[in-house]
Parts: sequence; structure tokens; C-alpha cells
Amino acid sequence: MTIATPAGMEIRAEIKPGYEQILTPEALALVAKLSREFEPRRQQLLAARVERAKRLDAGERPDFLPETAHIRNGDWKIAPIPKALECRRVEITGPVERKMVINALNSGADSYMTDFEDSNTPNWDNQITGQINMRDAVRKTISLEQNGKQYKLNDKVATLVVRPRGWHLDEKHVLVDGKRISGGIFDFALFMVHNAKEQLARGAGPYFYLPKMESHLEARLWNDIFVMTQNELGLPQGTIKATVLIETIVAAFEMDEILYELREHSAGLNAGRWDYIFSCIKKFKLDKDFCLADRPKVTMTAPFMRAYALLLLKTCHKRNAPAIGGMSALIPIKNDPEKNEVAMGGVRNDKARDATDGYDGGWVAHPGLVELAMTEFKKVLGDRPNQIDKQRPDVEVTAKDLLDFRPETPITEAGLRYNINVGIHYLGAWLAGNGCVPIHNLMEDAATAEISRSQVWQWIRSPKGVLEDGRKVTAEMVRDMIPQELANAKAAAPNGDSPTYDRAAQIFEQMSTSEEFAEFLTLPLYEEI
Repeated sequence: MTIATPAGMEIRAEIKPGYEQILTPEALALVAKLSREFEPRRQQLLAARVERAKRLDAGERPDFLPETAHIRNGDWKIAPIPKALECRRVEITGPVERKMVINALNSGADSYMTDFEDSNTPNWDNQITGQINMRDAVRKTISLEQNGKQYKLNDKVATLVVRPRGWHLDEKHVLVDGKRISGGIFDFALFMVHNAKEQLARGAGPYFYLPKMESHLEARLWNDIFVMTQNELGLPQGTIKATVLIETIVAAFEMDEILYELREHSAGLNAGRWDYIFSCIKKFKLDKDFCLADRPKVTMTAPFMRAYALLLLKTCHKRNAPAIGGMSALIPIKNDPEKNEVAMGGVRNDKARDATDGYDGGWVAHPGLVELAMTEFKKVLGDRPNQIDKQRPDVEVTAKDLLDFRPETPITEAGLRYNINVGIHYLGAWLAGNGCVPIHNLMEDAATAEISRSQVWQWIRSPKGVLEDGRKVTAEMVRDMIPQELANAKAAAPNGDSPTYDRAAQIFEQMSTSEEFAEFLTLPLYEEI
């Protein structure tokens, strides 16, 4: 099937039956217009990331920006939150796959963050069928028959919030004036054209989660895209609302400024913990004094994570903005009541801590956790939709607190093998088209796989990368372990006989032992799908 495209746009992918309903002239015209207007700025901001990374590699440390002190010290607030986003005690997340969309909307959660990014392999079919699923979900016509079971929406469903791809990701199948476009702009524009007015007619609106930002200037870019899009579609300014994931250590120093840039369109901030840990490793990978312990030891109670969580909470509530806690990656464990109780206890403690601190809600990755998480927030909030009125003047977080990277020990052989195993298992599934995978009773996505491979890379190079038995982590040690962990990953995976797992092991070895550190593992992977 062929479709008409705007002048200067080329689509290098198969247009399957039904795709033409998403790739309409109006939708593609908006994609082209936004791309032409904003692609130069996206490239400038990505280049600025590279320059800053070089400075950090050379020993510079992030700090609060002196030139924006007036914003941090000002008395401004974000625009009022719409009714549909006032209550977000539990948000469930997951990819844009049809069954997941139905189950998540039916889960009893207040909101569902549907994900075109970290829990989704961004192959062409996933991106376009995901948009079809969004269109049907907004209109409540989405249904599915699978293995003799019928899936359809309940009368009451969660509020839909969409996560487009981050600034670093291209959409390689769509070219405008001969150049790849932004994956995020593509995801956002298609969704807006097909759903924004329908959502408003149904009492909600176009709501988004914005990932991976590294500065308030990147938030300004999104804000300008929102303004132009609302003008193009004839929507009142401020219709779009966006929650920003604070997933990078550098963004943690600009939380006030990010809220300020989006203040007419802001729906608060979220503590994106797993990407945040990855960002810390990535930004300080060459610092001989930086070295984090085994991944399971780096929890929200670690000093640098605690400082980040409390600063985010205080910053949001000062500006009348929702503060949403991060993801509990734990999932229910069938057939092992003892292990399941430990896992559920972990989720319970996590949500209880967030609620007691003052957070307005938190994330879960599985419908079976919604009620448990909801109970912990209701214990603190009662019938109130949020606790934005809970200010935290007692919280004082300095740059030193945000950079207090403990724990450094233990680093164990089991921890090293765990990282290798998770990396191979996740990459194998991702290459096969599944970006959200239960591994070792945790729901893994690209962020947790990034921690695994970046820790291995850094342990090899850091003088502190020493196992607790005294052995130095080396590239040779990692190479020796990879065949064993490949075999273990294959044995544990439902589709472990897929050739993608052998390729995944090659990629993991290359990325964890090469001299150059790849900025994101999804960038080279994307070229293979």
C-alpha cells in the first residue's frame, strides 16, 4: 500500500492495511511542520549534551545554575492541574501493546503511562500499531480476542498518559528533507492529531510523560512544540499537560527551571530512579573515586538517591505541582509464596516511604500490584486526591548531597553475573521485538539494562571495581562469564532459542568491554531492527 506524503517527506517502511488511518495527510503534515521548525534545535541540544559530557569526563561537577537563581528563588506556580490529573496515587506503566493497554486501563490504577519509549522496542510495526491502539483506547473501542479470551475496557478506566521517545532517538523510517526525524516528535504529533480533541470531548485531555531530559532548555523545546501544535490544531494554550521524568543527574540540578519552562503545560515531575542511576554511572564513569556497589544494593535509601527524591518532592510542592514516585520493578511471583511475600513487602515499603515523605503517587509495573500500592497511599492521603499541600521546608539538599555516591561496596561475582545475565536476556528480547521483560522476578526495561551494562563497563575501568574476594573485574573475566550467562539466559527465556540471544551476547560483550562508552544501548540496537 502507498500513501500520499507531504512534499519533502519520505517513508521508508511498509504501509500495512490500517496504517493509512494513522499516517493521514493531516498527521503527516504536522510531523513535517514540527520537524522542519524544531529539528535544528534538537540537534543543537544533543550537541550540547556531548560537550557537557566531555567536561564531566574531564572532572567538572554539576551544580545549580547561577544564571537561573532568580527562577529558583521566585514565587511562581505552575498553571492549575486539570481534574483528570488531580488524583494519581497509583500509575501503572507498560508498552503500547494491545493486551497490555486494555489490562492497564482496567487495572484500577488512577493513571496509565503507555510507553513508546523504554519498555517498547521501537520497530516500525510497534510504533504504528501502538498509535492504532491509542486511538481505539481513547474512544473506548479497543478489544482483543486471544487464546479464546475476550479483552475489552471496563466502564471506569485509568487516565491515559503517553510517553513519546526521548530527544536522542530518531525515527529512521521517516525522512524530512532527506534527514531522519525525531522519534519523539513523530510519536507526539500522530497522537495529538488523532486523539487530542476526542480526549477533551470525553473530559480529559492530551497528557504526556517526557523522558531523558538533561536541561531546562530541552524542556523549553518541548514547550515550544506544544505551543505550535495547539495553534495548528486550534486548541487553547495550556491544553497539553506534561509530567517530566527526572532521569538524569544533570536534570536534578534544574528541576525548578524545568517546571518553570513548562509551567503553562506542567503536570509535575516524576522520580525516574532506574534511568537516574544509569545517568550517574554514565556521567561519572571516568571518575576514579566513583564506583557503585552491586545494582540491588543501590536503593532509594542510598544517600544520593534519598537527596534526589526529597529535593524533587520539595521542588514540586513549592510550585503546586504533583510529585510522582518512581517504579517498583518487583512483580508478583507465582508458585513461590515465600518469595512472593518478600517481593510484595518490598513494594509495600517503597510506596509507604514515598507516601509518608509526601509524594502524591507512585509507579507499578504490574496490575497485580495496583491494590497494594493504592493501600499504602490511601493510608496517608485518605480520601484526598493528592498531598500537594504538604510542603517540606525541613528539606535542605545541597549539590554535595546529590553527589554523595554511596554505597560503593559490596561488588560481588554474583552481582557481576547478574548484570551480564540481565543485559543479555533483555537485549535478546528487545531485538525480538519485546521491550518489557520479566527477568529474575523484576520487570526490566531499557533503563535497568542500561544500569547492567554501564556498571560492568565502569567496574572494568575503575580502580575500585574489585570483587569482595579481592579479584579485580577485568574484560577477560567478563568475556569468560558471558557464554555461561548466555546459556542461563537462554534456559530462562520463553523464546531463548531465538538467534537474537546469541547476537545479544555479542553486543553486550562489545558494549561492556570496548574502550568507547556508547551513550545509549538502544542507539546501535535500533540500527538492527
